[in-house]
Amino acid sequence: MIESGVTFDFAQLVIDNELARMIKHVLGGIPVRDETLAVEVIAEIGPFGDFLSHEDTYRFMRSQSQPRLIDRRVHEDWQAAGATSLYERAVSEARRILATHQPEPLADDVRAQVREIVANADRAAGVHMAGDQ
Repeated sequence: MIESGVTFDFAQLVIDNELARMIKHVLGGIPVRDETLAVEVIAEIGPFGDFLSHEDTYRFMRSQSQPRLIDRRVHEDWQAAGATSLYERAVSEARRILATHQPEPLADDVRAQVREIVANADRAAGVHMAGDQ
């Protein structure tokens, strides 16, 4: 607990973001329409048929959650691609973000509000900034 306030793992933040995106996708629900129910496709293919290679399966599969870091390849393909762990991929992504991200500047009124919040917190904590009396 002592270090919880002074240490931070950017890779864990990237993983948490991935999981939050997936949860958000799930909470969006499953679209239920004639097209997504695929009743005609089921009748066309019949019992014990190959649904996985059907064009509709591929089309609707793409609308499912598309993780960027979680690797869903079969074990042999994962090994051939370097066998990196989720954490290793997250470290790489965190480094890429830190090296390339250019945040949008805050609007002047938002910047002023943030400064006021910090100043109030500093005053409440008894912290005196240069120029304070």
